[in-house]
Amino acid sequence: MRLKPIINLFLLFIFLASCSENSEYNLPNYSEWRFFGGSPDAARYSSLSHINKENVKNLEVVWTYNTGDATERSQIQSQPIVVEDILFGVSPQLNVFALRADTGKPVWRFNPFQILGGENSWAGLNRGLTYWEDGNDKRIFTSASNFLIALDAETGTPIESFGEKGMVDLKKDLDTDLEDFLLISNSPGVIFENKIIIGMRLSEGLDAAPGHIRAYNVLTGEREWIFHTIPHPGEFGHDTWDEKYWDKIGGANNWAGMTVDINRGIVFVPTGSATYDFWGGYRHGQNLFANTLLALNANTGERIWHFQGVHHDMWDRDFPANPNLIRIKKEGKWIDAVAQTSKQGFVFVFNRETGEPIWPMEELFVPQSELEGEKSWPTQPHPTLPEPFMRMSYTEKEILNLTPEWEKDIRGKLENVKYGDMWEPPSDKHGIVLFPGMDGGAEWGGSSFDPFTQTLYVNANEIPWIIKMKLNPSFDNIGQKIYVNYCGNCHGIDGKGNPPAFPSLENLNKKFDWKGLDEIIRNGKGAMPAFSHISESERKLLTDYLLGSEITAEQEKKELEGGTEQLYPKYYMEGYSRLLTEDGYPGIQPPWGTLTAINMNTGRIKWQSVLGEFDELSEKGFAPTGTENYGGPVTTAGGLVFIAATKDEKIRAFDKDTGKILWEAKLPAAGHATPAIYEVKGKQYVVIACGGGKGTKSGDAYVAFALPD
Repeated sequence: MRLKPIINLFLLFIFLASCSENSEYNLPNYSEWRFFGGSPDAARYSSLSHINKENVKNLEVVWTYNTGDATERSQIQSQPIVVEDILFGVSPQLNVFALRADTGKPVWRFNPFQILGGENSWAGLNRGLTYWEDGNDKRIFTSASNFLIALDAETGTPIESFGEKGMVDLKKDLDTDLEDFLLISNSPGVIFENKIIIGMRLSEGLDAAPGHIRAYNVLTGEREWIFHTIPHPGEFGHDTWDEKYWDKIGGANNWAGMTVDINRGIVFVPTGSATYDFWGGYRHGQNLFANTLLALNANTGERIWHFQGVHHDMWDRDFPANPNLIRIKKEGKWIDAVAQTSKQGFVFVFNRETGEPIWPMEELFVPQSELEGEKSWPTQPHPTLPEPFMRMSYTEKEILNLTPEWEKDIRGKLENVKYGDMWEPPSDKHGIVLFPGMDGGAEWGGSSFDPFTQTLYVNANEIPWIIKMKLNPSFDNIGQKIYVNYCGNCHGIDGKGNPPAFPSLENLNKKFDWKGLDEIIRNGKGAMPAFSHISESERKLLTDYLLGSEITAEQEKKELEGGTEQLYPKYYMEGYSRLLTEDGYPGIQPPWGTLTAINMNTGRIKWQSVLGEFDELSEKGFAPTGTENYGGPVTTAGGLVFIAATKDEKIRAFDKDTGKILWEAKLPAAGHATPAIYEVKGKQYVVIACGGGKGTKSGDAYVAFALPD
């Protein structure tokens, strides 16, 4: 038992000795958890080894902190950070709090809506916090809605010299003519020197703002630089957009977080899709820098290199997580690389400085769209290595057949649906199975990298989705047009929704009057964002349409006061829809959730394990199937991979060498977040936010595990 720390020190010595081959390499402090992802390289790795393979079975709950503000369908996707002996976290309603990291005892709590004003009907999401210090000046940066807020880390009070009374409105200084739009800052920024670099979440419709990347001064809140992810005239990449509409297209935003190489001064920024996601008739071209991994000069925002993972995206295949900065050995030489996971099930790996792929990249021809006005890109990139960490296509042999009833059910849902190619384009003539699905593959929880074994650990969803396109309704009903633009993707063009994630909007007139429904549209509710950016005239027409009010075309035109300049796609996706049985099980052969270990020196998979379980299926004799999962893994020097993420509301520890489950514990709600691992006074802790949601009950707890004294 006592040999374990000695062995780990020996491995550390060997690793540090190998680093001498590159004098520029500095090993991060993996014993702390001060950053989103644990360390500046986003390794999600801990060098602590007090908890190990032999004693992990003895873990017990040592404290629980209940935030007290969970609501129906609320979530906590935040990974806490720990500075010395203080843990900082975020509640379902975006309250920021500080706790004693060893006891869970509250130190302070801050409600951002104390300074933003009003009640927060829709909190949105916040996936973490950013910490900065210079001497006695210690700051926590958080976000709520479209505001970046600076707090005194010791007291939780706003630092009024930052921005305007402690906050910066991210809707400003975006270099766009749009005056009002949906913007949510949901992932923490990264620090480089005295700058905080930050992205944002935007609408996925044609009302979206451009997703430019910005850096702000941490002391004053002034904008230091901006990078246009949809390039302006004269900028590199501008010619990859439709000249007529480039300034009316939004998205290409960083919502998944980013990672900064502090030694080189490079910030790595993964971006999402451009709007409209599923029909690109207004954005003919390759569409740089959407769906791109950007390497930017962290001082100036200038582009160093880029890689586009999906050309002219029609499948909503954003890059879903901040990348890992890794060091691997290939052909006897150490390479400082950056690894980016994807919804497609690929890991893209590049030389950090040059952007050169570590393994050859292939551009493969893909099926082309037949939708009117669409112009597909002829090829899509596929890395030859690393090996994909999930299945790449949904074929006949993948159709769920665990019971005859389920197989019949799924085959019925596949009538007039095309499947078999991961790049099958959306169509209005038939549905398509999108697999890997819209939530991956990999997702926002991120992956973990063990720098001593050069192993990447990544969890994946293996859930098929169905996409069906429909010709946009006629302008004869402007209220319906507005509904489809803002609400159709989630609630479906017919308003029937996709419960439980997206409820039906039928018969709203039996639940709401005009005033009540208008308030929900303006302020949001539960998981639904606020649509305060919609003009009052459009909101009036939308509310009338949802309530079934009789209104003439002339009245509609009058309401719009001469009409609207809003672009509308020629085709719309009918609604987000997983391919599920009537019982709610994925329509594909298990596993439905996996955890995979990849040797990044060779690009080959070391092992893959099932992640998650449906107890009712296990009781019927089925082997564990895995579940849909949200939140990432953390690896430790104690030989473990900790991960929650699953719908069965458990946290588990896997043997990092074999993939065997060594420990699991029930949580008060699903831990749809990534754990944090830290040490206080020689004692190691594992903390997970248990916020539930995503089809499970909501929760409000942060739970800490440790070994008994």
